[in-house]
Amino acid sequence: MNIDRAVFAFAGSIVLLSVLLGQLVSPWWLLLAVFVGANLLQSAFTGFCPLARILARLGLKSGCAFRS
Repeated sequence: MNIDRAVFAFAGSIVLLSVLLGQLVSPWWLLLAVFVGANLLQSAFTGFCPLARILARLGLKSGCAFRS
C-alpha cells in the first residue's frame, strides 16, 4: 500500500465513523467529517497533508499525489 491509498482509506474511514457517531451519539460528530473534508480539499491545492508526512516517516512508499 502506498501513501495515497493509505490517506484515502484513513480519510474515508474517519468520515464514515463520523457519520455513524453523528447518527448514534450527537450531531456534533459531523464536524469531524467537515474537518477531514476541508483537509482533503486544502491538500488538493497545496500538496501538503500532515498524515502523508507521518506515513512517509513510517516508511510507506509515495504515490503520485503526495510526493515531497
